[in-house]
Amino acid sequence: MKKSGKLKLLSLAFIAFLYANTTFAQDTEVKNYDQGFRLGFGLNAGVPTDGDYDWSLGGDVRLQYDLSKRTSLTLTTGFTNLFNGDDPNGNDIKDLGFIPAKAGFKAFIWEDQFYVLGEVGAGFAVTNGYDQTTFLWAPGIGYANKYIDVSVRYEGYHDFKTDQVALRLAYGFDL
Repeated sequence: MKKSGKLKLLSLAFIAFLYANTTFAQDTEVKNYDQGFRLGFGLNAGVPTDGDYDWSLGGDVRLQYDLSKRTSLTLTTGFTNLFNGDDPNGNDIKDLGFIPAKAGFKAFIWEDQFYVLGEVGAGFAVTNGYDQTTFLWAPGIGYANKYIDVSVRYEGYHDFKTDQVALRLAYGFDL
């Protein structure tokens, strides 16, 4: 065989080796983690930070898309009711029920189970004659495994003139 033929054969073998090596690396990556959707159903209980409301209770549905093993995008909605308290000025304060609509980002920071979450969106008042819509934001921390999600979050409601600290217990699963 001529020298140029051996060089071409060697080059072709080298390119085939690189291609095969790259293909195996990609297969390994896919086997370690599958991107996909998760759905979670949660119960929320909270303590408002002002004197107008005593406590809150709600439920939510969260759709989560896992970008990687440690990061996810979230969409959350549901219903939350802020229960009235005793107003020191004698004003009649009605319960406030609203529907939150939030988008967020979740990042697992320790052992793929402990996470931080940030959500922003709107709260649409739907009970007792309230017709406001408010901007809301909600940073939180939590623990999640394959099925259970427990988190604590702060929720700020701009136009409702209150905020809350809430505990969320949820059941989730892959879609």
